[in-house]
Amino acid sequence: MDEAGRGCVAGSLFVCGVVLEKLPESLKNSLRDSKTLSQKKRDALANILKDYATFKIIKKEANEIDTKGLSACIKEALQEILSTIYAPFYIFDGNCNFKIPHLKTLTKGDSKLHTISAASILAKSAKDAEMLEFHALYPHYDFARNKGYGTKAHIQAIATHGLSPIHRKSYRIKSLDF
Repeated sequence: MDEAGRGCVAGSLFVCGVVLEKLPESLKNSLRDSKTLSQKKRDALANILKDYATFKIIKKEANEIDTKGLSACIKEALQEILSTIYAPFYIFDGNCNFKIPHLKTLTKGDSKLHTISAASILAKSAKDAEMLEFHALYPHYDFARNKGYGTKAHIQAIATHGLSPIHRKSYRIKSLDF
């Protein structure tokens, strides 16, 4: 399992759990941490993975993150995935298992295990697709480029235009503190 959008200041968090079945060797060799792949390659792999994987993607929107907190949202998403997908064991990328029984963690797991790489790719592809939709609604934030992360240009757009409805209002942006 892995997530995408944890560090964003806008948009949703996506958490994905994957069980891979009969994965072709050629596809295994293509799987790696989604952050190391181009968007085109990541999206192509995500489409192929859908044919070879049992998976569940949970989306937690910005207003829910603001209300419950990021950690609570991740924990809820992980619990929902565990109740939906059966696997002999569960591994989450990172070092926090959120006190969920039977959930193991693996730091940098998205670059070590094919299943976590697949979850990383599916979650990031879903996150990026959402941000492209938001770009059409709020083009002055340039979500197509920054994907909701707090880049210098994105922070400047927030300073100029204020927060959009999809910004995480509970997140503190130091350069905007007055």
